[in-house]
Amino acid sequence: MKPELQTESLKELQNALTHLEKQTLPIQTRAALHNAKNRLDQFSRSFQQESEQGRLAALYHVSQSLGISLNIDEVLTQVMDAVIQLTGAERGFITLVHPESGELNLRAARNIQQETLKQNNLQASHTVIKSVIESGRGIITTDAQDDPRFARQESVIFYALRSIMCAPLRAQNRVIGVIYVDNRAQSGIFRPDDLDLLDTFAGQAAIAIENAQLYTQTDQALAARVAELETLSHIDQQLNTRLDVERVLEIARYWAVQESGAESGWAALIAEDSDNLSLISIPQGDVSIPEHPELLAAIRENPTPMQIPPKDGQPAQYIVPLIHTKHIIGALAVIHPHGFSTTSQEFLKRLADRTAAVVENARLYQAVEYANEAKSQFISIVTHELRIPLTSIKGYNDLLRQKIVGEVNEQQLSFLNVIGNNVERMSALISDLSDISRIERGKIHLDYNYFVLRERVAETLTSLSHKIAEKRHTLHTEIPDDLPQVYADPIRVVQILTNLLSNAWKYTPEGGTIRTKAYAQDGMVHIEISDTGLGISEEDQSQLFTQFFRSEAPQVREQTGWGLGLSVTQRMVEIMHGEIGFQSQLEKGSTFWFTLPTQEYNAEHRYI
Repeated sequence: MKPELQTESLKELQNALTHLEKQTLPIQTRAALHNAKNRLDQFSRSFQQESEQGRLAALYHVSQSLGISLNIDEVLTQVMDAVIQLTGAERGFITLVHPESGELNLRAARNIQQETLKQNNLQASHTVIKSVIESGRGIITTDAQDDPRFARQESVIFYALRSIMCAPLRAQNRVIGVIYVDNRAQSGIFRPDDLDLLDTFAGQAAIAIENAQLYTQTDQALAARVAELETLSHIDQQLNTRLDVERVLEIARYWAVQESGAESGWAALIAEDSDNLSLISIPQGDVSIPEHPELLAAIRENPTPMQIPPKDGQPAQYIVPLIHTKHIIGALAVIHPHGFSTTSQEFLKRLADRTAAVVENARLYQAVEYANEAKSQFISIVTHELRIPLTSIKGYNDLLRQKIVGEVNEQQLSFLNVIGNNVERMSALISDLSDISRIERGKIHLDYNYFVLRERVAETLTSLSHKIAEKRHTLHTEIPDDLPQVYADPIRVVQILTNLLSNAWKYTPEGGTIRTKAYAQDGMVHIEISDTGLGISEEDQSQLFTQFFRSEAPQVREQTGWGLGLSVTQRMVEIMHGEIGFQSQLEKGSTFWFTLPTQEYNAEHRYI
């Protein structure tokens, strides 16, 4: 039996004994009755103390369990079950107040069997709940059907509510909700002591509920931020994949509409060469860019986002300027009938920042591309125009040297040889420039074939033999007979070998050694050309493959060259799917190496 009902029974027994004492009874009977009443009073006081201790113990026990979980749903269920246990109610509800809108939200509904109530069993007195929220004080009614405060309320009448108790959930001096319990079958279930107990517990429960709410909000905010960062990372990848201004704006417009829930949107740039503030637009579908001069002027002059509310049937717009280095270069806008949330606005600001940076990068990239294209076209024209007079000079120079048009003396022959050497230098320069131009424009043609590397090495050494002999260099060639055939352009491979062997010859003093070695490894043929020459300083090594780079060392400057050979060589090797590198030590020599694919490598990587 519930302690309150036991107390009521004791009081009824005490009243009965008091009534008997007033009757005319024998002295012995009256003495026995008086003793019984005294014992009953002692027992009643003892029982009340035990009951109060039991209630406090129960309150302490359930309070200890609060705060173990920070999951808001688990906390609400835990609180509701504890309240029903403490009060002996038939069922109970927790209703929370939305902090911004003030709307009431039923968050937990449980019964004495610790079951969640179904939809058809959620009837409660909204009048009681609203009264507690507005007043901030608890309410108890032993029989709502006869209580003048609530007897005429539709919910009380319709749902036949009787015993009702409701206490506010108060945190930081504000009511965040209520705990409501009732019993529809019996009246007189709750007493004032029960409301005191519920108020005490509600204060502790409110703290646990608010902590869980804060944790949930923080957790949700963190999850939302992580999701946004993942989205922005994905957007960054898309924006930077291809630096094309129109494509960048279209990607930005798409994600602005997608993530803000807008119906449509537009992205635009302010024309740099226009005095009319005209916009270069990338619209979506039938969306048109506003052409009002006031709006265009505002976009150019206002560094902060603009929110245009819906008016006269026109939807709301949120316009974010694209700003780079404090200059407004365009705008990103979204359109919706009702406007945009704070979260959407913050996302659009971050998206606009990224878009502005990528737009400027795209513009710079396009400018570089235009410059490179202009440079390549210029080189193509120049090399073509230079070849014609050089061919003529070389032809006439050869005729004079061969004495076809008359005798020449030794001094004249010396001059003709100087002319011939410089024509060769100019021809080599034109050839290198032409190769670089075609490589950069992606228009170089390679004739791939399988061939024996040994034959191309021998061909190259033969063409350089007279130069090597002049400096009395010692040659060593280490190419095994079973070396796999390479798959490349044989003419370009000879060009690569010529560049590397010529450098070895140029920068190796008289009597030095030049070694050519080749071996197969991992489906590739490795070719090494080593010398015992000048070597390369650590400072020069970092710039070695840069176009037009030549060391400032006097011994290097003594040799003719334009600083293009190694750059062309590197590009050629890489185009043929190989790699190139070197090791060098100053005054001890250098080793340049490069790789070329074989049939085994091609079969795996599908280059054939």
